[in-house]
Amino acid sequence: MSASTADIPVEKLTADEAAKEHSRLGDAIAAADRRYYQEDAPTISDAEYDELRRRYEAIEAQFPELKGIDSLSEKVGAAPSAKFAKVRHRVPMLSLGNAFADEEVEEFVARVRRFLGLSVDADLTFTAEPKIDGLSCSLRYEGARLVQAATRGDGFEGEDVTANVRTIAEIPEQLKGRDMFEIPEIFEVRGEVYMGHADFTAINERQQAAGKPLFANPRNAAAGSLRQLDAKITASRPLRFFAYAWGEVSDGGKEGRGLPADTQFGVIEAFRRWGLPTNPLTVRCHSAAELLAHYHRIEEQRAALGYDIDGVVYKVDSLALQNRLGFVSRSPRWALAHKFPAQRAITQLERIEIQVGRTGALTPVAKLTPVTVGGVVVSNASLHNEDYIRGIGGSGEPIRGTFEDKPVDIREGDWVTIQRAGDVIPQVVDVVLERRSPDAKPYSFPTICPACGSHAVREEGEVVRRCTGGLICPAQAVERIRHFVSRDAFDIEGLGEKQVQAFHDWGMITQPADIFTLVARDSDPTSLTRLKNRDGWGETSAKNLFAAIEARRHVPVNRFLYALGIRHVGETNAKRLMRHFGSIEALREAALAAVPPGEEHPKGNEAWAELVGIEGIGSVVAEAVVDFFNEPNNEAALDALLKEVTTEPMEAVASGGAVGGKTVVFTGALEKMTRDEAKAMAERIGAKVAGSVSKKTDYVVAGADAGSKLAKARELGVAVLTEDEWLALAGAG
Repeated sequence: MSASTADIPVEKLTADEAAKEHSRLGDAIAAADRRYYQEDAPTISDAEYDELRRRYEAIEAQFPELKGIDSLSEKVGAAPSAKFAKVRHRVPMLSLGNAFADEEVEEFVARVRRFLGLSVDADLTFTAEPKIDGLSCSLRYEGARLVQAATRGDGFEGEDVTANVRTIAEIPEQLKGRDMFEIPEIFEVRGEVYMGHADFTAINERQQAAGKPLFANPRNAAAGSLRQLDAKITASRPLRFFAYAWGEVSDGGKEGRGLPADTQFGVIEAFRRWGLPTNPLTVRCHSAAELLAHYHRIEEQRAALGYDIDGVVYKVDSLALQNRLGFVSRSPRWALAHKFPAQRAITQLERIEIQVGRTGALTPVAKLTPVTVGGVVVSNASLHNEDYIRGIGGSGEPIRGTFEDKPVDIREGDWVTIQRAGDVIPQVVDVVLERRSPDAKPYSFPTICPACGSHAVREEGEVVRRCTGGLICPAQAVERIRHFVSRDAFDIEGLGEKQVQAFHDWGMITQPADIFTLVARDSDPTSLTRLKNRDGWGETSAKNLFAAIEARRHVPVNRFLYALGIRHVGETNAKRLMRHFGSIEALREAALAAVPPGEEHPKGNEAWAELVGIEGIGSVVAEAVVDFFNEPNNEAALDALLKEVTTEPMEAVASGGAVGGKTVVFTGALEKMTRDEAKAMAERIGAKVAGSVSKKTDYVVAGADAGSKLAKARELGVAVLTEDEWLALAGAG
């Protein structure tokens, strides 16, 4: 076969393909059951597992001959672990059929009516209860006293966890009925052991403090805690329990009583009276519409419950009708688990925090009321950028629809839908507008870096806002220093990535100037924290590093500029800028002058025109340079660095002759060489090539069809040369 059987729809499988696919799915399901039930370490999500099961059962429905006595469709969970004694369930602990769409719930209700022969308007009551995401457990009471507890295992045989369950405070050792005859002599209570969100966070904090592995989610934590061989460990874990079903029940007491009620809801009420914890969100419903309404209410409350649920379970309320309906395969006909959409959940966005990345990018992060999404507890989610918060895309179009003719934005305090796919960082995908507080205010994205207080700017055409305090921002420090000492910058041998990180962690290097004061600060002969005494260092390696630092106190000015890490100023642009200005001070003076007093951004004055007029330096690069030098926090750091380092002229280019140091602009079509060739030649002989004409321009070389630049030159009185006149002046004619 050219295609994998996994890619072929069930209805198109041949008998041979179906057998192979059935076997593949069986292996995958069995492995997933083992990891989930025995090892408490699932490797696939509930949604992925459900999809495997549904396809497996669909194949068996299409090809009944594949369904043998060992079919997984007849089994629940996995065999109990060999670590525990076995407990045979007198009444099997079966699982429920699943629904994922509202239409499937409506069909479930209609199917029950058809089976029972009930008309559409005949009374039919259901219970609806949250589906707790924990570990199924059976509690056997004899004479109202707890005598045994077991996990579900494979549905027929589980693990004896009696000693561990006795440590769970919510599970009573003795049931307390209204009278001595209410509780049957033998009563097997079934429910779910789980762990709350707050307790889960606390236990992971303890695990981390002890240097132990963290639990992935509350379900894993609960399962791992209950299935400890040492009950003392279980006792130290904050486990809880909800009772919602039963197994074996004797005819009970002298009055011959069996179950304490004739409805599902009534038995749950009896559980509560007996001292068992039950879920308060269990309700009675009388139609599919009421079931779905309750489902969606619980879905909205999910994040605020304080514990994990992954759906809502519907059960026919009348126990007599349950008996008539019976079972099919491994599931009761009278119950259905309506799962929440995979990988999504609704929770509250408590606040928006701004994180500053290593390159200075300001990234908004949603701090959420913790909620489980796709099997993982999520308390943070990505908000991408300020436009995403505003609800607009790259072209200004609404990305989450509109409300009152405005894009739907995201605000602190909003109830939001969280999505998670695989290992992708969770993200906020939608807002529940009907739950928005009337006092909610649009979020104002900061223009000041929260890490260092420097200005944060957003370049035209970009969605990211960045901190301009590159030399002092602690969030960028390690990355900036690594760049500063890199091969094409200061090229300091012995300061690699690991060393830079270590020096920063030790507090010895936080900005570039610290590198050159390191020797002096490390010179105290009595100090035990000298570099030579630190792990991984010695006297020789310390001396070698100090020598390498001293050797870089003199550096070409273009490498100095490149080392500063100004956005868009790479090696080439550093050379262009320094060839034009000659010194850092001259460049700084121009950058400062480009922003007039009282203004925040560069204006169209001469200084700005000079910057953008440099060949190859457009407005984007020029604005980055202006932002850097106009950030006050950078000024002190730059001055401190210049006290330690001497800049030298760029590598020599020809500077003599008539055009050495002159600023030249080329315009129009040249005949004897291309404009690029002319610019390169001019730079080789020491000229500065600019892209626009200003008062500082010395020559404009005009070819055929010269336009506005020629007119500007004549207006300013700048000398205009023909191509031949230029070549003669340059000594190439």
